[in-house]
Amino acid sequence: MSIIKELENRILVLDGAMGTMIQNHSLEEEDFRGERFINHPCALKGNNDLLSLTQPNIIKEIHRKYLDAGADIIETNTFSSTSIGMADYQMEDLAYELNYESAKIAKEVCREYLKKTPNQSRYVAGSIGPTNKTASMSPDVNDPGFRAITFDELTVAYREQVLGLIDGGSNLLLVETIFDTLNAKAALYAINQVKEERALTIPIMVSGTITDASGRTLSGQTVEAFRISMSHIPILSIGFNCALGADQLLPYVKRLANKSNLFVSAHPNAGLPNAFGEYDQSPEEMQDLIEGYLKQSIVNIIGGCCGTTPDHIRLIAEVAKKHIPRNPKILSNA
Repeated sequence: MSIIKELENRILVLDGAMGTMIQNHSLEEEDFRGERFINHPCALKGNNDLLSLTQPNIIKEIHRKYLDAGADIIETNTFSSTSIGMADYQMEDLAYELNYESAKIAKEVCREYLKKTPNQSRYVAGSIGPTNKTASMSPDVNDPGFRAITFDELTVAYREQVLGLIDGGSNLLLVETIFDTLNAKAALYAINQVKEERALTIPIMVSGTITDASGRTLSGQTVEAFRISMSHIPILSIGFNCALGADQLLPYVKRLANKSNLFVSAHPNAGLPNAFGEYDQSPEEMQDLIEGYLKQSIVNIIGGCCGTTPDHIRLIAEVAKKHIPRNPKILSNA
């Protein structure tokens, strides 16, 4: 069954936070380096995406835990795997390999579970993050015309990432945590280039992030403007993730669902971070909040972002089974 048919029939569950699960391992510098990068010239601790090369068994086990919890879609460990993101660690040349190996790892785990439950589809979503640069705003308040990155530079970096994700076996591409729509457009342009060159079709998920109570992205777009900005290319779903907890994110997801004829996704954080940057919302508390989305039939894909664990996803998956998916063909006037 195609993912479109699945989304018409039931709510699909996306996995939870990769970074949160990695942090639970309390890894040190030598763990990130492994044998291959023992003599690398700069510190590597914190480069979570590198673990797909140096600690692949840890990444595999995290994927397994999310699939055991009931996830239908698992994200690759590639949120920062562009040459732009890897420049912080002097590892720009590893971008393609990181994406390829991360997708391959996730695909192998999905195949394991397909053998266990042949009638239940599992999908690998190639995670494409926003990078640590913005194309539409200046990082220098004294020089508003300055840009740290260009559209063309982003396109080249995203193209390399997309090729690795596709070659590694991704079923979907997820352009996520979009805070600057121009960055996202570069990612979508790169995806479209690869699709045309290879004459292939691969579903695309798009997920923005509302940064504060103003209800706008960091680059200043409202929910409605963000939706329209993403309408120039065929995509499978549109949604929001990160920055906010489920209760704060709900009104924005609802506004999106009321206007979009696409499938809608949401993967909020486990509440808001505390003074130590940690997330305290329990799986039970998050399940109650997520049920508010499900009762209103405003989502087709639901999962978790920062602070969420397999325990959160397990309870979300349990309640998702009890509700019907949103019908994107029926729009509200609310």
